[in-house]
Amino acid sequence: MIAYLVRRLLGVAGVLLAICAVTFVIFYLLPADPAAAACGKTCSPERLAEVRRFMGLDQPLWRQFGDYLTGIFAGRELGSGPHAIPCGFPCLGYSYENALPVWDLLMDRLPVSVSLAFGAACLWLVLGLGAGVTAALRKGGLLDRTLMVGAVATASLPVYFTAVMLLYGLVRLTGLLPYPAYVPLTDDPLAWAANLLLPWIALALLYAAMYARQSRSSMIETMAQPYIRTARAKGLPARTVVVKHGLRSAMMPVLTLFGMDLGALLAGAVITESIFGIPGVGRLFFDALQRSDQPVVLGVTLLAAFFIVAANVVIDLLYAVVDPRVRN
Repeated sequence: MIAYLVRRLLGVAGVLLAICAVTFVIFYLLPADPAAAACGKTCSPERLAEVRRFMGLDQPLWRQFGDYLTGIFAGRELGSGPHAIPCGFPCLGYSYENALPVWDLLMDRLPVSVSLAFGAACLWLVLGLGAGVTAALRKGGLLDRTLMVGAVATASLPVYFTAVMLLYGLVRLTGLLPYPAYVPLTDDPLAWAANLLLPWIALALLYAAMYARQSRSSMIETMAQPYIRTARAKGLPARTVVVKHGLRSAMMPVLTLFGMDLGALLAGAVITESIFGIPGVGRLFFDALQRSDQPVVLGVTLLAAFFIVAANVVIDLLYAVVDPRVRN
């Protein structure tokens, strides 16, 4: 298991390094000049050259990339001379837009995205698995067809359409829920949940539909296996057969899907955060991309890649625990 874990971690490091390098090259090839944007429209050529030196943009690409990697693991100083700015571990640089540390910006927005992902994931797992397992156990019946038609219809709706309809129906018309505005969990748990309920529902409806279809398919296949028939022949209660023997095996494909979706959602639901005005990582990425704020975009990209690959590593480890053949 240790050797398997080491191999997976080395693979993660390689993936993150490749993503960082590709993002660096893409921004290097863009025609926009971050130094000119930071310096302003009335910037003199001498001042522009000074800003470029301070940002390190006068260095060759390999040197800029090397300094960036060094800063992530050991920290570094931005600029040189008496005006150098210390950037501690982990240093992801400073935003070109507001001169704030990228790491601080990410840590300020991350709790918002974690709250959004956590609540939505709980909802879509309950709704998706419940609908999928129920449909599988009533295969071919009216309930099965009704649930699957509902799942297909829900999955076909764009998330921005669902979000707008929820805002119009539950906020403007009925006033049942407040307009979403992030409240820290530690300040007021009830207000935290009430303000995030609409974004949770908007995301959960989209993901629950996919999980319902996946869990139904897996459950139908599992319940047709010989060991399920053997368990029934032994006289085991129906609940034990379904939950202990059927659902446990059917969860493996769902588990894989959940790891990928949760990792991507933690990286930032851009559309959902933009529609509801939630100041999460996805909204930060969208704003930084519009302004060509390279350090922020690169920082969010690395954070997104980390969550996605970390989620996949956790799923792989769970597979290795369940099935020792995966370790080889």
